[in-house]
Amino acid sequence: MAQSTALPVIDISRFHAPDADRAALLAELRFAAHEVGFFHVTRHGVPAALREEVLSAARRFFALPEKQRLEIENIKSPQFRGYTRTGTEYTAGGADWREQIDIGPERPALETGPGDPDYLRPIGPNQWPSALPELRGLVLRWQAEALRVSREVLRALATALGQDEGYFDQWFDDEAAVHVKIVHYPPRAAEDADQGVGAHKDYGYLALLQQDEVGGLQVQREDGVWIDAVPVPDAFVDRHAAPPVGIRAGEPRRRGPLPQGDDLTTRGEGAAPRRHPRVGVSKEAEKLSVSAMQDLSGKFLTDLVGIC
Repeated sequence: MAQSTALPVIDISRFHAPDADRAALLAELRFAAHEVGFFHVTRHGVPAALREEVLSAARRFFALPEKQRLEIENIKSPQFRGYTRTGTEYTAGGADWREQIDIGPERPALETGPGDPDYLRPIGPNQWPSALPELRGLVLRWQAEALRVSREVLRALATALGQDEGYFDQWFDDEAAVHVKIVHYPPRAAEDADQGVGAHKDYGYLALLQQDEVGGLQVQREDGVWIDAVPVPDAFVDRHAAPPVGIRAGEPRRRGPLPQGDDLTTRGEGAAPRRHPRVGVSKEAEKLSVSAMQDLSGKFLTDLVGIC
């Protein structure tokens, strides 16, 4: 079979369509998750105005003077939330040409002590810039919508696996981890460097990405060829990852939301690919993206902390 040069497009609204169309949607979704690992999600119901406003607010933040951006630098946050400067993160041995804001669920900080589980430490508040007070409300609204769409995709995936559509709900409860990244890729004039972020494996069970019209995201096929995730109007890019896996002494250990029998994500016979994404940058144009990565609550992964 010829390898695809484009990501599948999934109209998630068809999950609630009449039986024949719903069945076709589930077959398409199963193929996209099992054979590709990335796909575009359309007709998701996230208002266009909200998607435009969050990108507009992001542009205003990254246009602030550096001193105002550094007001929320992530080293000031015990939860490692906030702003990271361009060129200070490295992937695959190269500096990533991006600056970003890391945001999580807006929760009160927990007072932890000796004997408390480590997964409680990242729980807490975000940092928000005083020069851009509207950012908080916009991002938290976007986060809630992204979480809603992610849960809808998970319900459809459960159904595609022959399970009840609520199968994953027990794992992605109110304490589930959600990590939002607002990323700015400035133009990079260097002739020998176009890395926005190098090839990597994202954390989290499922990620939803809103690109701007510039694009730049690429996904590596199983044969090693990189294909462009060309922006599709009004679509999110969905990345469905492998479940939480810890490696100790070369043996995988798995805890998490996997139905017995049919399995979309684990390696082995008929297994889904674990694709690597990367992002290139332009020499002339800046690029923006907003993503939400969803994972299980740490309470389900306590035996994996410190070994992943």
